[in-house]
Amino acid sequence: MTHTDEKNDAVQELTNTAGPSADYTAADISVLEGMDAVRKRPGMYVQGGTGIDGYHQLLTEIIDNGIDEGLANFATEIHVILHADGAATVTDDGRGIPIDIMQSKGRPAIEVIFSELHAGGKFGQGAYKVSGGLHGVGSTVVNALSSYLDVTVNKHGHLHNIRFEKGTLVKPLRDEGPTPQDITWATRVSFQPDPTVFKEFDNQFNYDRIRNRLRELGYLTGLKIVIRDERTELHAGEIKEETFHEKGGIANFARALVTDDTKLLYDQPIVMTGHHSGVNVKVAFIHANTYASDNILTYANMIRTRDGGTPLTGFKTAYTRILNKYAKDKNLIKNGNPTPSGDDLLEGIYCVVSVEVEDPQFESQAKVKLLNSEAQTAVNAVVGEKFAEFLEENPKVGKTIVEKAAEAARAREAARKARDIVRRSNPLENDDLPGKLADCSSQDPAESELFIVEGISAGGSAKGGRERRFQAILPLRGKILNVEKSELNKILKNAEIRALIGTIGAGVEGTGDRMHFDLSNLRYHKIIIMTDADMDGGHIATLLLTFFYRYMRPIVEAGYLYIAQPPLYRVMVGREKKGTYLYDNDSLKVIVAQANREGKKYDIQRFKGLGEMNADQLWDTTMNPETRVLKRVGIEDLIVANEVFENLMGTEVAPRKTFIQENARFAEISV
Repeated sequence: MTHTDEKNDAVQELTNTAGPSADYTAADISVLEGMDAVRKRPGMYVQGGTGIDGYHQLLTEIIDNGIDEGLANFATEIHVILHADGAATVTDDGRGIPIDIMQSKGRPAIEVIFSELHAGGKFGQGAYKVSGGLHGVGSTVVNALSSYLDVTVNKHGHLHNIRFEKGTLVKPLRDEGPTPQDITWATRVSFQPDPTVFKEFDNQFNYDRIRNRLRELGYLTGLKIVIRDERTELHAGEIKEETFHEKGGIANFARALVTDDTKLLYDQPIVMTGHHSGVNVKVAFIHANTYASDNILTYANMIRTRDGGTPLTGFKTAYTRILNKYAKDKNLIKNGNPTPSGDDLLEGIYCVVSVEVEDPQFESQAKVKLLNSEAQTAVNAVVGEKFAEFLEENPKVGKTIVEKAAEAARAREAARKARDIVRRSNPLENDDLPGKLADCSSQDPAESELFIVEGISAGGSAKGGRERRFQAILPLRGKILNVEKSELNKILKNAEIRALIGTIGAGVEGTGDRMHFDLSNLRYHKIIIMTDADMDGGHIATLLLTFFYRYMRPIVEAGYLYIAQPPLYRVMVGREKKGTYLYDNDSLKVIVAQANREGKKYDIQRFKGLGEMNADQLWDTTMNPETRVLKRVGIEDLIVANEVFENLMGTEVAPRKTFIQENARFAEISV
């Protein structure tokens, strides 16, 4: 079991109980040590702070400890249990956390691991050759931020238990007696995140979020991973249990990224493995008849590196070099046709790159990018050798991949005619704007907001109600093009999409131009989709989300895309003049029931569209930063996101029908 932390043992801060003093001396310095430091400033230790991300990071850290046992070839099974009371339990069948006395501390190792920062097996050279590094939350921090943490170790034929509450030892390690025969795990960790720390939301683990991460780990590790959810109220009165045991490894992982079999260009993923420069490399990819070129997932020691880093650079360098050479040597690009660019060669690829590095160096605590140069060298070498061999042995597949790239190059060349709109320019100079952009006066993207509004009528209300200094309005006429079914050259001819690209100012991905997308040119750091709260509005929002996901994904990843939440009702009770705005049916039922109990008359106005609200109402309910509700759009899991967009917006009817049937129970029906 591995347990690590990355923060200093003490945090210095000013004491300020009676206002600042003119004298600043040693007496003004307080020192927070160990658990106190973590509980005082949890955001310094937890990726995601005290929000929903930090809450789940606690469970992720304990799970990853078991994964590291598997990477060291000591564990084969990991079980995750979500209990009805909100607690979680993780077991693994590895070696078991050490329980012997640490001579330097005079205490059991298990107690030190869970109560002192910078204590764990990842720091030395003997316990773990490969792990997630020293940038994690650590078992100590999980302990500090939990109402309780209870650990039982199955070692030497006996069970040994220790318990903490809010980081404080309440039950020292003790022998609980012989191990029952039905217990096969070596370590069991149970904990409950402290609601006094995580109080920004309804404290509850998200089953789908955890399931997706465990499925991912199942592909990457080959371990048997079981998730069991005992919260029966979430699963139609039943306990839900799933097992992930993917013996096909990353080949099956890459294959799973393509949800529509009919789009595959060949049957089986291409798999390349090897060891170079002290790094283990595993790569698998497959091509499909789609237009995206960024479906490449990278992992360092089983940790998802969202921004890739050196392994991604190594893969792209080797892949494009080998494929270009193969196309040239075999004369597969016809005279007069454009030479495929790097993006062209990668169009339609679904790829997983996984490396195991002894001493991983990440860009930040969030681990979004791996920096180890040896990882780039290793991936470049392994892919360069293995991919070249594969192409020589499988000329039919090689030709298919090159033809796909050539087709992408032709489409890109056609799209270049419209590349003036992918550069930052004055969008008002573009005659193709579907409606008139009402821009804001501020030139600071950090405070500027763009509302993409459904309909000219609603656009008029939004223009009248906005704060002109920092809020811009772009009305759209009707539904935009479904980009999931269209090639880029057709997409860039669509007036609404051209207006979006020109207004946003950062470009669009996929044109092959070196300036095709630059997040630093983004004109607004809040891009807000504002549509009617009905079926048509939902469809328009989905079309817009599909466009942003496929062609402006960095905006989504940066957290700049939002969905406005306009009210459904206005209820006036008694002699109220302004009334109360309500955003869901449950709130309506509550206020109506209260009015009936009090014998008061009430009037309900149902807003069927944004255009039914005047400028003041739209400002008060949907645009005023002090009172509005916005939902930030994020990408939790690339596999799930791909599935949703391909199922809902793709060309195949059957997957869409299945998706609707399985998710119909979540729909909100308006009458």
